[in-house]
Amino acid sequence: MPKNILITGGTGKTGSRVVKQLHAKGLAPRVGTRRPRNKDEMRFDWSDLSTFTDAFEGVRAIYLVAPTDTVDSLGAMQPGLEAALAAGVQRFVLLSASSLEEGGPMMGAVHAWLRSNAPEWSVLRPTWFMQNFSELHHRDPIRDESAIHTATEDGRVGFIDAGDIAACATALLVTPSVKDTDYMLTGPEAISYDVVAETLSNQLGRKITHHRLTVDELTERHQSLGLPEEYAQTLAAMDGVIAGGSEDRVTDSVLKLTGSRPTSIDQFVQQNMEAWTQRKDIKIRVAETANM
Repeated sequence: MPKNILITGGTGKTGSRVVKQLHAKGLAPRVGTRRPRNKDEMRFDWSDLSTFTDAFEGVRAIYLVAPTDTVDSLGAMQPGLEAALAAGVQRFVLLSASSLEEGGPMMGAVHAWLRSNAPEWSVLRPTWFMQNFSELHHRDPIRDESAIHTATEDGRVGFIDAGDIAACATALLVTPSVKDTDYMLTGPEAISYDVVAETLSNQLGRKITHHRLTVDELTERHQSLGLPEEYAQTLAAMDGVIAGGSEDRVTDSVLKLTGSRPTSIDQFVQQNMEAWTQRKDIKIRVAETANM
């Protein structure tokens, strides 16, 4: 099978899912990663120009995932983007974010560069991932403390499943033509963290509480868990923006791009129940604390 599609960040949250969905279509993409672990993966690093030649040779389309160790996404990616163009790559599909406007910081600058330079391009701008609850920073408090901690107040978010983002990327990588535009991606409804806690409570059979913190309190919590001060402040401030309504939207982009409706929070919880199964050692420790 031809390997004319390159997936950067190919073992990451969305990249791995794009790879899986392309395989399901009978395609064999190149899986680019900084640390390849098997014969199906190849080394690709935006900061290492020596990885570009093999990665881009014969490639027509690329899924672009920015490096996570810098906020200067365009500065880090531009040498690779220019090398891709020189190698004949035609289509670029960028993973950005709902909060990043074209020409703005981070992937917003890459978005603007693509408009000016890429023969064919699309930008995916998803809202917050549902996987934040099952794989990332909310998972352990839900599992071990029956708690969600945010500073979002009543702010609503159109949470989206990473699988739906990958389905949109897959569609754009293989379709005969693209519209050279961006797509705001959301799930089927905008909901508050109170609703997420209620959904988890109903399906897990135990009370999950949404603890409403101030931005400063959330910053302190992040720092207490080991995050650097600046990063803790940035994350907490994002919650404050959500409280102001920045993510209170729903779009039909997933349906238009894939022909399928996006995953709901109810479906997502049903599919990921094992993520919040309490560990025996936690239960024992909680019981011991209660008896002290």
